[in-house]
Amino acid sequence: MKNLDGYHYFETNAGPFRNLSSLSPREAEAISQQIRQKGRVFASKRSSDYITIIRELEQLAYEKFTYKGGKPTQDYPHYLTLGVCPWLETWYKEPNHIIIPWEALPAEVVSFTYGDLFPTMRYEDDKSYRKQVYTKDEIGELIQTYGLPQEWNRTGEHGPERYIEIQVWDNEVIRAYR
Repeated sequence: MKNLDGYHYFETNAGPFRNLSSLSPREAEAISQQIRQKGRVFASKRSSDYITIIRELEQLAYEKFTYKGGKPTQDYPHYLTLGVCPWLETWYKEPNHIIIPWEALPAEVVSFTYGDLFPTMRYEDDKSYRKQVYTKDEIGELIQTYGLPQEWNRTGEHGPERYIEIQVWDNEVIRAYR
């Protein structure tokens, strides 16, 4: 696909691929509460039930992906965007990113949502990509149909989709980039 690599954005001093879903519910909630209390970054605006909701959505995405033949090696994903998304840099005080080439994203352990998993699975409208998970083989056709959200919805005024999200369901894929 036309130079659409995976981009993982993160806070420089925290490092990449820090994932609340990899923690116990108690640990994840404690860190989430600390982030909300600091109030300086995008994640601080998340609701107090964010951990519960995101785990439910990850389970739903996992089920949809495995139904389509995906073979995740863990029950939670790591998140990237398909292509660059400058808006995500505004989420952090000191933003940084890692690029994972398209070719380094094995089809059997990567899924996609047209937009961030959270609003994609929860937003109610008649768009065909809502509540859907796509495979690596399917995402190209979706881009041909709708384009990249980071191009047609840079400011978010046309809905919650600001990028295509990649869910990486295997720690081995990201290990070399940590």
